[in-house]
Amino acid sequence: THTMLSLLLLLLATAHGLDAIPTLGKPVLASSTLGGQTTASTFVLEQPRCVFTELQDDIVIWLVVALPEAVANFSNTVKPGSPRRAFQKFPQSTLAYMTLNTTLLNYPCDKTSRDITVLRVGSETTCAKDELRPTCNGPLPGPGPYQVKFLALNGSKPVAQTNWSDPITLRKAQPSSSIPMRGSKHSSSMIALTTILSILFAILLAGLVAMLLWGSGTSGVSSTFSKPEAVTVRRYNTHHVYDQPAARL
Repeated sequence: THTMLSLLLLLLATAHGLDAIPTLGKPVLASSTLGGQTTASTFVLEQPRCVFTELQDDIVIWLVVALPEAVANFSNTVKPGSPRRAFQKFPQSTLAYMTLNTTLLNYPCDKTSRDITVLRVGSETTCAKDELRPTCNGPLPGPGPYQVKFLALNGSKPVAQTNWSDPITLRKAQPSSSIPMRGSKHSSSMIALTTILSILFAILLAGLVAMLLWGSGTSGVSSTFSKPEAVTVRRYNTHHVYDQPAARL
């Protein structure tokens, strides 16, 4: 009976691709000091450096994102990009998808202090509805929770994996109506003051325009000047000079 039970467990493990695969530590969220550790549609993981140290550099590492109910029966033998692992079908017709594939060469164990060794899950928006890219790292559809693990493949053969992470819950988007406005107690008085100032400014502006129009109107009226009369200068002859005969001069 014991032998048959062991054989049954072995067959179950083989069916799920877990039979001869080394299982290593579990993924963890990046440090909260980096900011944006979780958002409404993304979360940030530490890269799996110094995890798959016994594998060749050309081994491809995949990130598996799953709902918690898919963890127990997850099969490592389902190929990435297949309908059962497509992001566009998550979580309606598949409870897990695979994304962020890269070779182990991009996860070197040694790193400098300037390296930012994190992975943002859910950061691609352009391929979210593109069924030609089933391994899209698209925005997560809800707050979760989600669980993730890294799976190493040699071609299509699983060769190593990590344990599943702890459940990761994203932030819930808060409706704008529930966000309290800063200084809401003074909002009515501020609105009233702003309205009064606006009316006073409008009156002042109207008065200024009226003054400008009145000034331009008065300066345009031409003044009427009476035409100067012609001055007639009468010529007076000196009678005592011209009326006397020439002989008497």
